[in-house]
Amino acid sequence: MRLPLAVLLAALLLLAMSIPAPVSDTPGDLTTAEADAAAAAAAATSVADPPAQEPPAAAEPAVTEDAGSPPEADALALPSEGAPQAPADPAALAALLTTAEQAVRDPARAPEELEAAGHWQQVAYRKLTEQPEWLEAVLAEVPERLHGAVRGNVVAGARLLDMHTPSNPNRPVRVLDLPSWRIVEPPPADELRGYYEEAAAATGVDWTYLAAINLVETRMGRIRGVSSAGAQGPMQFMPATWAEWGQGSVTDHRDAILAAGRYLQWGGMPGDVNGALFRYNRDTRYVDAVRTYAEQMQGDPRAYYGYYHWQVYYDTRAENVLLPHGWDNTGA
Repeated sequence: MRLPLAVLLAALLLLAMSIPAPVSDTPGDLTTAEADAAAAAAAATSVADPPAQEPPAAAEPAVTEDAGSPPEADALALPSEGAPQAPADPAALAALLTTAEQAVRDPARAPEELEAAGHWQQVAYRKLTEQPEWLEAVLAEVPERLHGAVRGNVVAGARLLDMHTPSNPNRPVRVLDLPSWRIVEPPPADELRGYYEEAAAATGVDWTYLAAINLVETRMGRIRGVSSAGAQGPMQFMPATWAEWGQGSVTDHRDAILAAGRYLQWGGMPGDVNGALFRYNRDTRYVDAVRTYAEQMQGDPRAYYGYYHWQVYYDTRAENVLLPHGWDNTGA
């Protein structure tokens, strides 16, 4: 339906006049491979409805580097300033990824304790997506039980990255080049999961597909803004589609997630997963990525807590820019 979230992140492919307009025009992967691809969707304006709680003072975007390593004292410690940097060799990347994945899957860890693990996990997968020639060397160093997760996340990221076309890959990023978004804290992980499961109970759509769409479209609602084609809210509904399937506010997480469940049910779920996802965003690369992320959570529901902590990156192919919580480029 576009064509990338993003991720981060575009032209919308409209459906035939006989069916509703697509839900969103870009995946939220508001990341490069993840929804960073969504970053390709350029200029956006702030959402009409403000967040229930105002975000902190606007933060500056942080440019990531191609090399670097996490602090030696704690493999999962995030830097006090700037964006975390991926290790500069496959062995170190494998060690970091193993530590992050094991933390995410540890049932003794509460969701709120996984911010660093999820962010480092994201950084590692972004690096592997950008340097796929490292994949086999990394797999040789991580436990075999993690191979499926590693391959799946790299494939999903690559599919979204393939959708991302930077506006100008040869010029360094300026604030004016970045999307008109405001980055806010999402609702707690378990609160969001409750909304996914409520929608699943009402429609038969597995909760993991709703979580995966929320991840790709707006990084679980971190992005407050309207896409270049007019898609709105945490699940990126086009106005015409919301008018038919929405109830309440398009910017309310619960309302938007429940509406997404209804739309996916109309699209063919739970039986026709690919068809329903294609109606949500008419690009097979988007379908592949969302389905892969959902299948990771189906295989291990703890994977959701890692994805929940993935941050908003905007990749111009000249520089990777982390848009932290509190960053505001809406001009408001």
